[in-house]
Amino acid sequence: MAEVKGRVPPYNEEAEIAVLGALMLDADALNRVLPYIRARDFYRQANARVFDCIVALSDRSETPDLITVTEELRSRGELESVGGAGYVANLTTAVPTAANVEYYARIVRNASVRRRLLRISESLAGSAFDEQQETRVIIEEAEQQIFEITDENQTEGYKPAREIIQRTIDAIERLYRSKDDYTGVPSGFPALDKMTSGFQESEFIVIGARPSIGKTALALSMAANIAIQQGISTGFFTLEMSDMAIMQRLVSSEARISSQRIRTGMLRPADFAHLVESAGLIYEAPLFIADTPNMKLLDLRAQARRMKQQGDVKIIFVDYISLIGSENYDVPRHEQIAEVSRSLKALARELRIPIVALSQVNRDSEGKRPSLANIRESGSIEQDADVVLFLHRGRDGGDDQPVVETELIVAKQRNGPIGTVKVAFVPEYTRFESLADERG
Repeated sequence: MAEVKGRVPPYNEEAEIAVLGALMLDADALNRVLPYIRARDFYRQANARVFDCIVALSDRSETPDLITVTEELRSRGELESVGGAGYVANLTTAVPTAANVEYYARIVRNASVRRRLLRISESLAGSAFDEQQETRVIIEEAEQQIFEITDENQTEGYKPAREIIQRTIDAIERLYRSKDDYTGVPSGFPALDKMTSGFQESEFIVIGARPSIGKTALALSMAANIAIQQGISTGFFTLEMSDMAIMQRLVSSEARISSQRIRTGMLRPADFAHLVESAGLIYEAPLFIADTPNMKLLDLRAQARRMKQQGDVKIIFVDYISLIGSENYDVPRHEQIAEVSRSLKALARELRIPIVALSQVNRDSEGKRPSLANIRESGSIEQDADVVLFLHRGRDGGDDQPVVETELIVAKQRNGPIGTVKVAFVPEYTRFESLADERG
């Protein structure tokens, strides 16, 4: 990497030499540094070539030392380019022991990360001057590159069973003491949570239904349960309704005031006390609403990352998949939806939170219990989803009834059972509740 305005990019030559010297003193040291560094992390190309030779020798079950490394470099025609046999000999005298090799490797790694950040900033500066590039695309690419560095820097490695069992027992003990049945984020519907143990970290959950069955109402009811009742930080992307419309629904649901009366302003004096109380609960709730019509996939990912970073959200809802715009207008619509689906799954894994996305089902399911084959526009959604839920009610389940019994079908669950639970839709408040006999 070139110098920046006369400044040498971050690197530590002593640490690079110390790593290579330690690796030639102790063949087992390589396994201790590989979780941190690769050849590309060395600033000096000579050191990168020596490291590459050490790895190659180890792969062939040969011990890397002064003689074998020198011969490996000679056979590759690289000995003179690294400084000759004298340079390799000097490496072996750089450190007296391999005991601190991991410490040296972390220094090399940190310098490498800083150089990558400089490259990103240089690329970002160039893109910023390019009038042909859209600003949000530049921001998305920069964020993605930063997150990639962050993920690579979180090296876990393997763990002994004694460490894992200790943490497992601690988690079980916490559940026992709290009497909490769920390992994930509880939806607030006990019968569903008993089947799923809550929405799990890194899972992609899809809720499907025909129009007007209540997908948004169910998602809002879950979000309200999670954020307002349980105080768990929640993100909600609304691509179909405005944030004011979403908030009116929430107020109606929480205050138990007819949504029709709220829309028309025909409120009774007693309603205002309930409105104020519910508004206070919503005001204090860790609920974040993103209202962007025609939102592009790049924008959604960027905002989701910011929600996670700034609001520490534990779950995100997306209403709904088909309204997320793709950057690839030239490809068929089902391929665009497949890209959105894969990206939401990858985002859930990246942020390590569950992402719940709503999806339409096709007309073939009209009046019938929907199946996985009915998910609209792309089979990729079915494949990518860890959990698929469907809402269904019979032809006699009209909204003129005070409470409409509705089936919530767990059609797919990668790590648990499938089945059906009953929930109650309350049309007056546009909300879903648990049925009395389905509370677990």
